[in-house]
Amino acid sequence: MTKIDTATPDNVLPTPSHTVGPFYGYALPFPGGEDIAPVGHPDTVTVHGYVYDGDGSPLPDALLELWGPDPGGRMPTADGSMRRDPASGGFLGRNGVEFTGFGRIQTDANGHWYARTLRPGARGRNAPYLSVCVFARGLLVHLFTRIYLPDDETALASDPLLSRLGADRRDTLVAGDEGRGTYRFDIRLQGEGETVFLEFQ
Repeated sequence: MTKIDTATPDNVLPTPSHTVGPFYGYALPFPGGEDIAPVGHPDTVTVHGYVYDGDGSPLPDALLELWGPDPGGRMPTADGSMRRDPASGGFLGRNGVEFTGFGRIQTDANGHWYARTLRPGARGRNAPYLSVCVFARGLLVHLFTRIYLPDDETALASDPLLSRLGADRRDTLVAGDEGRGTYRFDIRLQGEGETVFLEFQ
């Protein structure tokens, strides 16, 4: 029997390539993950859209996490996004009172997602935005982006990030206003119209 020394890269046999997912639907989503705003709150907005791959096909198994400040620009410190039932250990969902600013949403079979949250307030010199983390098949590292609401053009024009981008790239970070507190924001992972993604160090 011949032994192969695998201690050096030259002797390691190639293995099949692997991608991440699709498995985000298991254990990560929780009841009410998309309902971030307390029911009936007057500052509630709905943000929705699709997640598309590089070929322009919608992804039915992507997962998004959203974080956002309250209308006063304050980051929430309340717990309660993922309460557990003390008897069964299962998720109860939100308590419907506190605003935690956090949501976790899985795309549906058509690649669509939505979240109900409070209209974010401005923080410092930034125009109001929601932070987004994208998990999807084929991504070895999750992606970060932002969703700016188009309500204040002056604030958008002076935002430190948006002001450094060309118009076509800037538009990938600004949601479309559909009226009645509803905004459309599609995420394109690659290709034409690719969403601007951020790197944090």
